[in-house]
Amino acid sequence: MSKRVQLLLKRDVSKLGKADELVEVAPGYARNYLIPQGIAVRTTPGILKQVERRKEAERQRILKIKQDAESMKTALATIGLFTIKKPVGEQEAIFGTVTTAEVAEVIREMTGKELDRRDITLPDINKLGEYKVEVKLHAEVTATLNLRVAAQ
Repeated sequence: MSKRVQLLLKRDVSKLGKADELVEVAPGYARNYLIPQGIAVRTTPGILKQVERRKEAERQRILKIKQDAESMKTALATIGLFTIKKPVGEQEAIFGTVTTAEVAEVIREMTGKELDRRDITLPDINKLGEYKVEVKLHAEVTATLNLRVAAQ
């Protein structure tokens, strides 16, 4: 069994890894294909430090996105109640339904932040009243807000 060689990929290679990723391969594969084709470079202490800095920067970026989602969740909880006005028929039944786009628009008006309507989960709303709406702000952060449907 021969020793494996550690390389840094310059571009994606199927079944091996993605660009800027450290991989270990057989020496012949590295020497005869990856390095001559310019797909990978040998690792040096400088390259390893550079890879660590990139990983740390990416980790910090992901942490910042999650913190922004947490602060948005707090802002939505502080506002508490969002109101949508709809035309009403008999027995407090509304004409049409409340859509995720309408909820996203109300949130944008109240907070100034854009939300993707696909991240909003609504119950069936066909009467006046208050409803719980779930908003996915991040993969790990979900906010629940109160939505009041009122007569126009």
